[in-house]
Amino acid sequence: MAALYILIPVAIVLVALAIWVFFWAVDTGQYDDLDGPAHSILFDDEDPKHQAGIEQAAQNDEENPKRD
Repeated sequence: MAALYILIPVAIVLVALAIWVFFWAVDTGQYDDLDGPAHSILFDDEDPKHQAGIEQAAQNDEENPKRD
């Protein structure tokens, strides 16, 4: 029973810490681009065709901005 007096506050502190870390990650933009890193491992950074595709996608984004 005495252990509960220690474990309950420790659990509350850990939950509060996990919530704080989650909100910190959201505020700093950790979840902004979830698909980019997954796709970037498929392409070689030094491949000129890949770089041309990136430039073309950037031009398309400038010409046709997404409307939310």
